[in-house]
Amino acid sequence: MDIWYGTAAVPKDLDNSAVTIGVFDGVHRGHQKLINATVDKARQTGSKAVMVTFDPHPVSVFLPRRAPLGITTLHERFSLAETYGIDAVLVIDFTKELSGTTPEKYVEYLLEDTLHASHIVVGANFTFGENAAGTADTLKNICAARMTVDVIDLLDDDGVRISSTTVREYLSQGNVARANWALGRHFSVSGPVVRGAGRGGKELGFPTANQYFHDTVALPADGVYAGWLTILPTEAPVSGNMEPEIAYAAAISVGTNPTFGDEQRSVESFVLDRDADLYGHDVKVEFVDHVRTMEKFDSVEQLLDVMAKDVIKTRKILAEDVAAQQMGPTTYFLQSESA
Repeated sequence: MDIWYGTAAVPKDLDNSAVTIGVFDGVHRGHQKLINATVDKARQTGSKAVMVTFDPHPVSVFLPRRAPLGITTLHERFSLAETYGIDAVLVIDFTKELSGTTPEKYVEYLLEDTLHASHIVVGANFTFGENAAGTADTLKNICAARMTVDVIDLLDDDGVRISSTTVREYLSQGNVARANWALGRHFSVSGPVVRGAGRGGKELGFPTANQYFHDTVALPADGVYAGWLTILPTEAPVSGNMEPEIAYAAAISVGTNPTFGDEQRSVESFVLDRDADLYGHDVKVEFVDHVRTMEKFDSVEQLLDVMAKDVIKTRKILAEDVAAQQMGPTTYFLQSESA
């Protein structure tokens, strides 16, 4: 898949494309409908399937304090777009100057002169151009004599609108199962494993892989979750009995560890039945379902008792997740409780 940063990077010999446009944060099921329609049209016409995305998020340019939390990084968007069949992604640097472009100029410069688009796919709530004055209907009117336009309603079968906003709402409620439904996959975060307080293995007997994320990243509400941890591809050796690119069962804590008075929010994953030195390795943590809310316990003994129950619940949830067979090509490792 090609990645073009800015319109100047688009090949001059591009002569035909099917294009979908949006921020695509999360690349949720609604976005996937747009992408699938674009790819289908491209394959039918022998053209290139192009996804146009914006970075940074338009809201962050005008209202930085109200900028939405990111569900996926830009590079995660690339990976997902490629998985769903997109041939090229055009990343446009969103600026106030760009936002002042008239809808007519937007179509002429971006879609006609740069991408040589013959077909456009957008969602029903699509807006563009100066003051977001252009709508999907505006686009159809401007393009009527130039290219075809498909406007797709991003509703599920029950009439619920699927959007990045609803995914963020589900996450803020700790409802990762519903977020996963909207995404069409497990919600996940990726990043390096760093050293924490060190009490997980030494004091508690539950060693964890600790990760910290910037406050612009969407995370589930504080609590304990069942999920999977995968060491991302690496040339560095992994010390222990874990291998890269295998998803291992994990009980995942999100929050500040109120029992110990910690202040920094973190994601801490206890990998079941495996032991490895993960410091410095990049790992992906997938969230499957909520186990319990975050609590402050009166004693370490009380905490340990609850953590043992968390592990039992985690095994049950993940066994059901494996049985559902909706997880894609990844190899998942879940050892039975009696093993």
